[in-house]
Amino acid sequence: MRRKDREVKEPEKILNIMESCEVCRIGFADDKGIYIVPLNFGFTNDKGKITLYFHGAAEGRKAENIRKNPYVGFELDIPLGIKTGETACGFSYRYQSIIGTGKAEMISDPEEKIFALQAIMTKYTKSSDQTFDKSVLMRTALFKITVKELSCKEHI
Repeated sequence: MRRKDREVKEPEKILNIMESCEVCRIGFADDKGIYIVPLNFGFTNDKGKITLYFHGAAEGRKAENIRKNPYVGFELDIPLGIKTGETACGFSYRYQSIIGTGKAEMISDPEEKIFALQAIMTKYTKSSDQTFDKSVLMRTALFKITVKELSCKEHI
């Protein structure tokens, strides 16, 4: 990371920033070029091993990319607004962000699908008391990204 003065290294702070992010953008490279898609997400942290979860269609460019080349990049951020300055070049933008890479895959196990949906719903509802209709669960595609690398920085 070029700006070491903005780097966040504390695992707890990184997880707090991740929890505050509303959208995860996932980037793929395929034969059509670069493809980035914004998604709702959930995550787990198992002794420092972070896994991101998201849902979507079982068909389409995102699902096809995951099947063909599961290595992805991802980005999460919290916009904190403009920092004004005396001159145009004195302006800056305040933010917290996380950038990383990982391996994506479709989840097929029904119990893991429930676990993934629970992680997503808990993030947005703050409630772990969710139930899911089995027929909806069967037709919902769920994916996970096993995080390989991650960096976090902030400019407050």
